[in-house]
Amino acid sequence: QAQLVESGGASVQAGGSLRLSCVGSRFTYGRYCMAWFRQAPGREREGVAVISANGARTYYADSVKGRFTISRANAKSMLYLQMSSVKSEDTAMYYCAAGTSPCQISGGTLVGVDYWGQGTQVTVSS
Repeated sequence: QAQLVESGGASVQAGGSLRLSCVGSRFTYGRYCMAWFRQAPGREREGVAVISANGARTYYADSVKGRFTISRANAKSMLYLQMSSVKSEDTAMYYCAAGTSPCQISGGTLVGVDYWGQGTQVTVSS
């Protein structure tokens, strides 16, 4: 069974930086579109960033453009989210997700997700 495991979540002060990681296993990682989602308490899950299977294309939610960077290392089955200039509104559980390639994107969010991770908590204090 496919597995995605996130790590790197932490408590950080506003204006700081953080890098999230996600490792995939038991599926052909390099053939999948990958994404980060987040869900804050009392809110719906929202897309944060998407990256194509070969890493050539990236997509970002307007709320994180210019502050977050998604990247991947297919040889290691790894996905990353570099978060900079974090704000209190970035506080959420962050999830990585895999979807079949080519990326199916609607409203800047990956749709048709096949696999989800269990999440890593990011808390930003002001």
